[in-house]
Amino acid sequence: MELHDLKPAPGSQKTRKRVGRGMASGHGKTSGRGMKGQGARSGGGKGPYFEGGQLPLVRRLPFRRGFTNIHRIKYKPINLSRLQEKFGDGKQDVTPETLIEAGIIKRSDKAVAILGDGELEAALTVKAHRFSKSAKEKIESAGGTVEVLPL
Repeated sequence: MELHDLKPAPGSQKTRKRVGRGMASGHGKTSGRGMKGQGARSGGGKGPYFEGGQLPLVRRLPFRRGFTNIHRIKYKPINLSRLQEKFGDGKQDVTPETLIEAGIIKRSDKAVAILGDGELEAALTVKAHRFSKSAKEKIESAGGTVEVLPL
């Protein structure tokens, strides 16, 4: 196969309508625009917004201000009181995987944030994606360590 053998797939290209080439072509005189009126003029016709004078849909809907940030990171918040319930004995490290096993979270697709509500007595090594300031202080004051996981 050579470059000159290449052709578009059959039926993929339509021949353009050649208007204004005489009456015999079927698209002569008015070139398919009908007689007089808005549609016969250049730039004529109504825009997609126009609904025959009815208030357009875009204007009938309430305002949607702001925007949705597509880069937003959704965190699964977990309080220290829940960690104390499930890992109070302090025998194992707290990671997103152990949180799933303990039934605190369902899936590991969201980032985990540890919040400081409640008290913690066990010295735990907590690995999560984010910690509140109070949670960090409470974990370290209980003798545990904090490790921030990459997102």
